[in-house]
Amino acid sequence: MSDGPHWEDEGPERLYVITGGRNGTEDPAALDLVTLIVARTGPKPGMQPEHAAIMRMCQTPLSVAEISAYVGLPVSVVTVLLGDLLAARHVMSRPPVAQAQLPDLALIEAVIDGLQKL
Repeated sequence: MSDGPHWEDEGPERLYVITGGRNGTEDPAALDLVTLIVARTGPKPGMQPEHAAIMRMCQTPLSVAEISAYVGLPVSVVTVLLGDLLAARHVMSRPPVAQAQLPDLALIEAVIDGLQKL
């Protein structure tokens, strides 16, 4: 978890300041809890501290949920920050690898029956 104070201890004012009063990305469907984020480079001088922290931790892919837990901020705030970083092309996002779809159970049974008849 985060080494710094948790947002619950500081009140909503800090969250308002961090996000500049914004409450979401322009495309809210673009980021969900399991979207993976990876930094393109390291943090830049003069970056907002929360942006820089995300850039440092995302040198390897992390999910939005993991980033939220590590920085100690709500997911809604993290998605705003990630939206900023995505717009500036400091980070890349990609959906997680989709689960493999299993074939129809009837097809599996038909294959097993066919193999048993051999």
